[in-house]
Amino acid sequence: MDITKIKKLGDLKKSGYKIKQVKDEIRDNLIKRIENNEILFDNIIGYENTVIPMIQNSLLAKHDLLLLGLRGQAKTKIARMLPELLDEYIPIVKGSEINDNPFQPISKYSKDLIAEYGDETEIEWISREQRYSEKLATPDVNIADLIGDIDPIKAANRRIHYSHEGAIHYGLIPRTNRGIFVINELPDLQPRIQVGLLNIMQEKDIQIRGFNIRIPLDLLIVFTANPEDYTNRGNIITPLKDRIDSQITTHYPKILDDGIKITESQSWTKRNQKININVPYYFKEIIEMVAFQARVSEFVDQKSGVSARLTISSLENLISNAERRAIQNKEDNTNVRITDLYSIIPGITGKIELVFEGEQEGAVKVAKALIAKSVREIFKKYFPDPLERKKKNDKEVKSVYFDIVEWFQDGSKINISDNMKFKDYINELKKVKGLEEFVKKYPQYYETEKELASLMEFVLDGLHQNSKIAKDEMGSGSSYKDMLPAIFSGKDYGLEGLDEEYYR
Repeated sequence: MDITKIKKLGDLKKSGYKIKQVKDEIRDNLIKRIENNEILFDNIIGYENTVIPMIQNSLLAKHDLLLLGLRGQAKTKIARMLPELLDEYIPIVKGSEINDNPFQPISKYSKDLIAEYGDETEIEWISREQRYSEKLATPDVNIADLIGDIDPIKAANRRIHYSHEGAIHYGLIPRTNRGIFVINELPDLQPRIQVGLLNIMQEKDIQIRGFNIRIPLDLLIVFTANPEDYTNRGNIITPLKDRIDSQITTHYPKILDDGIKITESQSWTKRNQKININVPYYFKEIIEMVAFQARVSEFVDQKSGVSARLTISSLENLISNAERRAIQNKEDNTNVRITDLYSIIPGITGKIELVFEGEQEGAVKVAKALIAKSVREIFKKYFPDPLERKKKNDKEVKSVYFDIVEWFQDGSKINISDNMKFKDYINELKKVKGLEEFVKKYPQYYETEKELASLMEFVLDGLHQNSKIAKDEMGSGSSYKDMLPAIFSGKDYGLEGLDEEYYR
């Protein structure tokens, strides 16, 4: 029998249906999931052995939670997935504003209704989605928003005195009774409003104005907070922190591949059915490495954090640049190129906070430095280190990059723009002596000619980032040339130069 077809209190009693407390309900459903080896938080990557087990422990202990972490660490996303642990439907007294339990009503409305109609009292069923509420804490949030206040219009319409319980307009928290209530960015809530939550956390009830009533609530309460908020916009008052049972610290991805999976799952990449845009894996690694580098950079304020939104925006901008080129050149198949990397700068500059705030150009220089360091780090995963010197029989062996570097030392150079047609692009790269032959020694890294061309440019940029050849930026493109004249001209600083220039 479909239990949700029951519409009367008497029939619900006869069915033997038992109503649980919210935290017991969550605990029982969690135990079933663990027993069946089901995934608790789908699409939450990198927390399998850290954050998720701690959340499971807290829910098994029937704790209220504080998810503490820097921005972009999936705190809100996790909170919004908690309703999956609730029962699909639960019964309430029909018309109840605070989801009254038909067996144990707490509002005057439901008590009076059951007293009048008894087993004929109508009930209705609400879904797990209807049992979740969320509030972003801002300085203007007041007690009436969260808990409730007197509603003069309701009192006038019902012709009741202000002291009558029927004059109460319930806030978000009592309206989420028998569900999950989330407050995001808790430290932004004014201290006097945080005090108003103390009773809810400890005694599990609310009091409104001067009413001589107490309304016991059944809730799982989840807070999220950024640790920087403790000293920035506000803080969590000590008595409230003491009443939150479990504080769980979130973190950024610890390994590159986890970060890439997160970025891919959240990015808009499948966008143009007429154009196939291929993004080799090393580009995804470079973009993810930008975030990893930013999280340890001396120029970036580490207290503010560097969220996954940086890599998501960067990947989308990278693909957009390749898409734009394909549209301009009327191509239905294209490959992302190293020249496209500078298109990700707008996705970086707005996502990092600098230690030394100044002119807008400073953020762009830091973004370029982060890209440069990332290219250098990922390049070493695919090709031999250009700075490594090998010896055989006490004699230095010629570098595998010798022919390529020598070609530039002879005064040759190539110019690459981000809107070049593929034919012009690969022909320009093929001018470099030894470049194509070198890349073809690594057939595992490419399958098509377009991938080969992108890899050839990757080698050139890797050599530049390791100070073997120079590169001049030219609007929407770049020019690769010999390093020595660039040093004397002072136009090419290389990786370290970007850092030095930032200080100037």
